[in-house]
Amino acid sequence: MRIAVIDGKGGGLGRTIVETIKPLLNPGDELLVLGTNSHATANMLKGGAGDGATGENAVVTMADRVDLIAGPIAIIAADAMMGEVTARMAEAISKSSAEKLLLPLGRCGITVVGAADEPMAKRLGRMADWIKKWLAERRG
Repeated sequence: MRIAVIDGKGGGLGRTIVETIKPLLNPGDELLVLGTNSHATANMLKGGAGDGATGENAVVTMADRVDLIAGPIAIIAADAMMGEVTARMAEAISKSSAEKLLLPLGRCGITVVGAADEPMAKRLGRMADWIKKWLAERRG
């Protein structure tokens, strides 16, 4: 499995996602990070990802070369994260054939009706449970 975590700004949420996903992987699985800026990429790499790249071209190029994309819901919204998510990035992620696992955050101007208002730790736990199930289904 090839999983990409995408984040911007300081990369703090992305790093936490990396730290949540990494223990679930088997040898041979790839965990890479794609940052909208170099600070976000560096911070996510510190979380334990195997590889990373930065910027619009990296996100656009890699979006359809992974099996799963994880990150904040803002990564599918053009001009989100104070303009760091370009329209090309948002389109590439949205159109990607990869499964997308997105965490709702109220700061990006997108409200997901029915999404529970709960602490991030609980959301990350739900994410880990979802990924465990997803990986098990694909590994047979």
